[in-house]
Amino acid sequence: MSAEVERRAFGRRVAELRKERKLKQEELAAAIGRTASWLSQVERGVQPVNRLDVLRLLADGLGVSLQTLRPDAPEASTTEAEQGREPNDLDHARLIISGHAVPEILLAEAQAAPDNLPELRTAVERIWELAHRSQYAELSMALGTVIPRLERSVRTAPEAGRAELWLLLSKTYQALSAAFVRQDEPDAAWIAADRAIHAAEQSDEPLQAFASIFRLAQAFVRLRRLDQAEHSAATTANALKRHVEKTPDPQALSLLGSLHLVLALVYARAGNRPLARKEVEQARKVAGQIAEDRNDFNLEFGPTNVEIQAVSIAVELGDAGEAIEAGERIEAEGLSTERQSRLAMDLGRAYAQRRQTGEALEYLLRAERLAPELIHTHVAARNAIRELVLIAGASASPELTALAERADAQP
Repeated sequence: MSAEVERRAFGRRVAELRKERKLKQEELAAAIGRTASWLSQVERGVQPVNRLDVLRLLADGLGVSLQTLRPDAPEASTTEAEQGREPNDLDHARLIISGHAVPEILLAEAQAAPDNLPELRTAVERIWELAHRSQYAELSMALGTVIPRLERSVRTAPEAGRAELWLLLSKTYQALSAAFVRQDEPDAAWIAADRAIHAAEQSDEPLQAFASIFRLAQAFVRLRRLDQAEHSAATTANALKRHVEKTPDPQALSLLGSLHLVLALVYARAGNRPLARKEVEQARKVAGQIAEDRNDFNLEFGPTNVEIQAVSIAVELGDAGEAIEAGERIEAEGLSTERQSRLAMDLGRAYAQRRQTGEALEYLLRAERLAPELIHTHVAARNAIRELVLIAGASASPELTALAERADAQP
């Protein structure tokens, strides 16, 4: 059987399984993090699917075994490499949260001298600097030292000094959760966010617990558990609304506005345009109350970030023209490298939706220059790059081909 005949037979099989489950192409594509045009080309036998991880992704989206989708596929393996899970820059950090950071303390087998608190404060600030710059490899290695130190310190320090240590630990786990979300490791992000919530409660800083719940909601979005994301964000936002009516301090408002933005993303992913737009408007109102760009709880909430997020929501909803018109007007130089890169990435995605390959490539390359690790690992960025390669076909420019190779985003 020729390769072309095999592709067509496989494509028909995918289409049959999809239709049996009453899924539209757009629905299945969204569920597996691909575009509808990519799936259409697969079903028509134009686009080959040879990588084992992509085959597993399709099988999971269709709710069938790998062998049901492709009988000649190899049997499931328990090794990470064979399962198709690619290593990334946070693998070391993932090991740190795989169990207890300092098990010897649980058995009282180790006595630790009091740690240097000012040094720990500086280390946690450094953690967030690396997170905001999307320098995940360096962040991962730094966490390998900081988390065990903090976990040990909160259990061995005098009672009077533990509250700040718990606070520092919560901030550290929040940074780790945010990084895991950006590197598409939502299961690990969930664990880190849950630990951040626990540490924040021990610190007697309730707003830090709310910031940790924000990170948890983001993890749920990446896990495609939109019901859980909506529940965690909405219940927390409702509690904050009652709080700011009595005490409208900027920190609480930053949290409230950020939660509205999470809800906007939830509704955009669910295809609910009216509710998504309503939540963006709610976030704008809160930003108007603050009237400045702030970085409370490392959320970077303020008028500028709301507009950046509005661009992202518009792209999620497929409103590319609106995203481009709004995004081109934003001046984001005052925000972190990660936020600037995210804006450039979303503009690249918007131009890709309009099949304006030159403009799309320009913005994606700009995003890569700002934060290469973000663009090389972000699912949406890689999908946009892959889509551009498909659109260009044999006429793909050397710059586009090289970007696809660096991001491992070849079709």
